[in-house]
Amino acid sequence: MPDAIPLRAWWTGWAPAAGAAVMATGILSTGLHLTGHEPLSRIALFLASLAWIGLASDFLARLVGDREQWARRAGTPAGLDAVAATTVLGTRFSLLGWRGLAEVLLALSAALWPVLLLAVLRRWRRRMTGEVFLVCVATQGLSVLGATIATEAASDWLAHAAMALYWVGIALYVLSLAYFDPWEVRKGAGDHWVAAGALGISALAGAGLVVARDADPYLWNNDDQGVLRATTGALLVLALVCYVLLAVAEVVWPRPRYDVRRWSSVFPMGMTAVATLAVAAALDVFRLKGPGQVLLWIAVAAWLATAAGTALAFRSAVRDRGR
Repeated sequence: MPDAIPLRAWWTGWAPAAGAAVMATGILSTGLHLTGHEPLSRIALFLASLAWIGLASDFLARLVGDREQWARRAGTPAGLDAVAATTVLGTRFSLLGWRGLAEVLLALSAALWPVLLLAVLRRWRRRMTGEVFLVCVATQGLSVLGATIATEAASDWLAHAAMALYWVGIALYVLSLAYFDPWEVRKGAGDHWVAAGALGISALAGAGLVVARDADPYLWNNDDQGVLRATTGALLVLALVCYVLLAVAEVVWPRPRYDVRRWSSVFPMGMTAVATLAVAAALDVFRLKGPGQVLLWIAVAAWLATAAGTALAFRSAVRDRGR
């Protein structure tokens, strides 16, 4: 029983990053699956599922027990973590062939998305952190999951819905740029990387839609497919450029101390890797496969470092409580 209090105190500080941790771990599971490392992928999926259960429990506890606090958090971009994390996990389940569970997670995230998105947009302000791009990440997460299920189920309406979400997500990214504080690249504690992650998941959504059209040539015409392929390629280029710029910024303005917001750095790293691998396959640009694998193992290293920092932070909280 004595350990319950420090655990609760630690969770209070870590809970806002739980969504990012689910997204980071879930996307690494997808990347490891795509590169043939299935045992590691399953381990990552198990950890992501555990973190998602904690995230969902916290979400429901706030909704039922403290509606005011829930509404306050729901009005911030971080509130959309719940949608994005659910779609990332659902996509991985869909790749396993667990379509029923993936469809449940799609329905859940689709129900939450408009409510949380409107709450966030109403409270936008200038010079926000990288979390502002979560409006794009959550929207494109729905597009990715929708396109994945649509391809497996041969569902035309779901593929078209995913296509609509894809373009809405791109528009939200452009809008987010106007509210993002560029100085976050220098002073941000980790969530500034979401700017790259949003581009990466947009490219991943485009790749999924390209594959959906290849599986069903009657979804949309050749001109639309050509525009989609070109846009997807351009988004991946932008994601890689943004990744490089942010990596250089980490060298120029180092931030060596652990911060829980570093989970929001790991997710974009993993997402850029997975997007590179997916676009390589969808657009038949196989020379991208090698860079995608390199980026994946960089993301794995970043995940291990951040997980170690989280474990040390928890140990420190327990030790401080024992004094």
